[in-house]
Amino acid sequence: MNSYVNTAVGALLGTIFVLMSVSIASEGIFHSEAPEKEGFAIVAEEAPAAGGESAPAAVAVPIAQLLASADAKAGETVFKKCQACHDGTKGGPNKVGPNLFGVVNRPIASHEGFAYSSAMKDFSKGSSEHWTFENLNKFLLAPKKDVPGTAMGFAGLPKDQDRANVILYLHTLADSPAPLPDPNAPTATQ
Repeated sequence: MNSYVNTAVGALLGTIFVLMSVSIASEGIFHSEAPEKEGFAIVAEEAPAAGGESAPAAVAVPIAQLLASADAKAGETVFKKCQACHDGTKGGPNKVGPNLFGVVNRPIASHEGFAYSSAMKDFSKGSSEHWTFENLNKFLLAPKKDVPGTAMGFAGLPKDQDRANVILYLHTLADSPAPLPDPNAPTATQ
């Protein structure tokens, strides 16, 4: 009986030795340093507390006024956060999110070949049904608050200028961009 126990213990110790050796060798071969600069983090906003319904996000400054001082080049830089999930090239692929070429004034939840969440489909029926400048501004402020249940895990762009810059950049991603809203026109909040 002792020889069986000795054989089993030897096999166990031999297996542990081989696994430890492979682990150490793998760490040496495949070790990678931490990057100098981190990439863009996609942060999902926390869900509301139990029983608490999240209210739609409120936008203080009208988008027409924000767009008057927006910079499409700066928007292109901010859009890099979006490129993990969206493509903006004409005829480009859908990724985790739909292609955004021509998104301004496009019907909501309508990009061909993309499977939208039921929350986004329902939202498209209850809004103005198009990605207007106003709808984009409100959505990009806090996607999960504007469209509860959306599959979009991005927390949003809280800075007015960042949103305006991105929307102006998205506006340029079209064969014939939609006209910009008049910053001097009265709005529903004025």
